[in-house]
Amino acid sequence: MSIDTERFRAILLEERERVQRALANLRGDHPGTLDDEVEEISGVSDNHLAETATATLDREIDYTLEENSGQVLTEIDAAVKRIDEGAYGACANCGAQIARERLEAYPWASLCIDCARLAELR
Repeated sequence: MSIDTERFRAILLEERERVQRALANLRGDHPGTLDDEVEEISGVSDNHLAETATATLDREIDYTLEENSGQVLTEIDAAVKRIDEGAYGACANCGAQIARERLEAYPWASLCIDCARLAELR
């Protein structure tokens, strides 16, 4: 099976740009620290404990999204490097060809589905 690596490069770079925009939006939504936000809430609201809890939860969700997005960016960069090196589409674990369907769904995939399942079990 032949893989159109230039098509996948374009997909990966487009996804990279989308993730970077999403990260910028996340960071723009909460430019200050959580302490600044809590201080602002406590000075304005009588119901500051509930609002503080909500702000804390929102910030934790944002941190998790940021961390996940950072991981996706790392995986995208690694996939582009594999394209450059001529190794794109081969499983990094067993060397088998990664199914086209898997690459369509996760163009940054470095493992075939069998190896990915084994890795999840560990």
